[in-house]
Amino acid sequence: MSFFIFAEVIFYMKYYPKVEEYVKRVYAKKGKKRSIPHFLRTVHWIKKIRPDADEALLISGVAHDIERAFRDKNIWKEIKGKGFLNEEFLANHMDNSAKVIGEFLEKENAPEDLIKRVKELVSHHEIGGDDDQNLLMDADSISFFENNAERFFTEFPKIFGKDKIREKFDFMFNRISTEQRKEIARPMYKKYIELLEKAPGL
Repeated sequence: MSFFIFAEVIFYMKYYPKVEEYVKRVYAKKGKKRSIPHFLRTVHWIKKIRPDADEALLISGVAHDIERAFRDKNIWKEIKGKGFLNEEFLANHMDNSAKVIGEFLEKENAPEDLIKRVKELVSHHEIGGDDDQNLLMDADSISFFENNAERFFTEFPKIFGKDKIREKFDFMFNRISTEQRKEIARPMYKKYIELLEKAPGL
């Protein structure tokens, strides 16, 4: 049983705890536990920005990258060739993540309207759209700089080159939909841009 307290109102969430446990389990099984903090902090920022966020938004926050747990190891060759921001790559990532979490919720006998809403959110989390899709996208970006940017800086430039990493950092910051939310991410974004530019031998 899981409870979230928002403005003195307690909401019981039936499916979110199951999804969080599922995400943690599949990522741990694949040896990718270090990805989990990003998902949990995405949920944190959704709740921080919108304290009354509904269950579908929170499910989408924790599961937005679920397809990454099942990726072929050869995906890095594709990324190296096309870059992180290739439209086809991003579209496949969003669509496949929506498909995986939708199928999981169906197996859990979740209501059809909840499944539909989660899939609509996850299938736009890289590009945004309406207010809710933008919120998920923005929370994802803020959590990216908190939890994933260091790995991109320390591990990936030697594989993909400094320019592709800079493009990724710029994309994750510039896509944030409001100036208020950009201010949350700005210090972290500037930190990693400066470190990337000063890094020797890249």
